[in-house]
Amino acid sequence: MPVNYHQPAGSRFSLPVIRLPAADPAQRIGSIVLNPGGPGGSGVDYARQARRVLSAAVLARFDVVGFDPRGVGGSWPAIRCMTGPQLDRYFQTDDTPDNAAEMSGLISASTFFARACEREARPLLPYVGTANAARDLDILRAALGDARLSYLGKSYGTYLGAYYAELFPQRVRALVLDGALDPASSAIGQNIIQADGFEVALRSFAADCVRRPDCPLGSPGATSAGLAKIADLLHRTDRTPLANDLGDGRPANQALVTEGIAAALYSKAYWEPLRKALQDAFAGDGTPLVEFADALTERSSSGQYTNLAESNMAINCVDRTWPRSLGAWRSAAAVAARDAPEFGAPIMWGSLPCAFWPVHGAPVPRMRAAGAPPILVVGTTRDPATPYRWARALSRDLSSGVLLGWNGDGHTAYRMGSPCVDSIVDRYLIDRTVPRNGTLCR
Repeated sequence: MPVNYHQPAGSRFSLPVIRLPAADPAQRIGSIVLNPGGPGGSGVDYARQARRVLSAAVLARFDVVGFDPRGVGGSWPAIRCMTGPQLDRYFQTDDTPDNAAEMSGLISASTFFARACEREARPLLPYVGTANAARDLDILRAALGDARLSYLGKSYGTYLGAYYAELFPQRVRALVLDGALDPASSAIGQNIIQADGFEVALRSFAADCVRRPDCPLGSPGATSAGLAKIADLLHRTDRTPLANDLGDGRPANQALVTEGIAAALYSKAYWEPLRKALQDAFAGDGTPLVEFADALTERSSSGQYTNLAESNMAINCVDRTWPRSLGAWRSAAAVAARDAPEFGAPIMWGSLPCAFWPVHGAPVPRMRAAGAPPILVVGTTRDPATPYRWARALSRDLSSGVLLGWNGDGHTAYRMGSPCVDSIVDRYLIDRTVPRNGTLCR
């Protein structure tokens, strides 16, 4: 792919692609391209999980195709900025600054991130945004021999899919945008709303926990007390880290403990180990929560990271416009912390490297995709990372958007435990049959 589409004869990105052929070649419809989100998630790795990610009916009719977007994973060149120890220090930086020293440390870590990427990847940074990734996706579609694109995008992958539809509406066959982002929301606004989504998910987890005999949060009906117990844990780890038995010297401080809890809210399947991890944390051992945090940031036991964190930051910083004034960030963090006491400040300050990024972000065009066939937008009512209101907003903005909701927990809906969602998505992908707009699966 051209690095710069305005200079197509110049330098190139090479993107890895993987394909699983349709199980029933005689009934093959075409290819379905996957993107797991992030930004920064590997579509190649995601496609390797095709038999879990897609139903047997879809696997029979489509070649499953995954690719790593420009700058991500196995793409060449990829965004690489920092060593494992440097990323360790970044992720354990106090992201709930209570005094001038902690604020100075946060600014220093964020500036270091931005300057490291400027030093190591400056020529790539202007070109890794979603607008270019959507153009790459169209070249991939043509290379696969498909006249129109069939696509399943989850989380950030919904933004990539919506951008594709905006640029190439006539080349859309069927797009499933599951766990939708709202492109119309500002960068700061997205952080605030996402933080609220994690608070909603935490309340749902706590309400479920206190109904169980092994819950470390308290007795039935004590949801508020259980949430207060988690809040107290986070406040205590801000002062005194928990033990971490992984042998790598990292403190199980508030930053890593909060990240670990957030990671466990991505799937209801993690709720049982989260209960055990919280029980250990209340007893002074933060190891399981650090392991959850490592899974979210793709840190191996050897201390090495994939380039998820660096490519995620690089894409997010250029995809939207961010404040450059520290005062604006302070105000935004205060609003986020008021609306989402446990997650607001960490999520907001987690984007602070964008204030120092060497490439300014671009305004997001309004996503209408005028002329595209029906596009299925899927949302989960208690999704932590992509709150349901975003799915409603995107389905309204797209001229042919159709909303499908799931009254459930966890991040994204398709193949996450709802036969209702699965059957509707399968019919849409195979037959392009859409449900009634606003259908809510329970």
